[in-house]
Amino acid sequence: MPPLVKIGAWEEEQFVGVFIFGRGANNSIGKQFGLDSTQACELVRVAFTRHSTPISRIGAIASKWLKKHSPGLRLVISYADEEQGHHGGIYQAMGWIYVGRSQGSIEFFHEGRWKHSREVTSGAFGSARKIKDYSALKKRKTLGKHKYLMPLDSEMKAKILPLSKPYPRRHASASSETVEHPSTVDGAAPIRTLNDSPAKVL
Repeated sequence: MPPLVKIGAWEEEQFVGVFIFGRGANNSIGKQFGLDSTQACELVRVAFTRHSTPISRIGAIASKWLKKHSPGLRLVISYADEEQGHHGGIYQAMGWIYVGRSQGSIEFFHEGRWKHSREVTSGAFGSARKIKDYSALKKRKTLGKHKYLMPLDSEMKAKILPLSKPYPRRHASASSETVEHPSTVDGAAPIRTLNDSPAKVL
């Protein structure tokens, strides 16, 4: 499959949002499931402005399109960041399989923000240079994100189903999530709202 697949959604001839699939930050995203880089991908972005069709319905259509046009693709993986107030309501509504948290990562506080250790120690993620004396920086370990899987064939579903765990619940302090109201549904990593609309990204 191409390194990036963008599936847009229209209502009454108006563009309302997009599902974006890609390889993600981890080139070996499917390795633990016995898959190579052409057999697994990540749902990396979900962004919508105001619309009437439930996100779960749009996501189901996008998934079917992805499967049809990406021969050999067997698994889609995505994450919900609880530290950003997300628990994965969109994936639960679409029936994805929850397998627990991903491993947490080390972050360093530098230039006014927390940065992933790879950005600081190796200059990854487009950073112009690595930090020579990062040992003196304040650091922390993240909790790890909620991890969801969507198998694209029956064999893969049977393989990962034994890994399933009960869905995490939304914290009372987080905003309500429903598939009908895009401004309150969490999902893949957030980006800026489309067209500067007052609706929030997912």
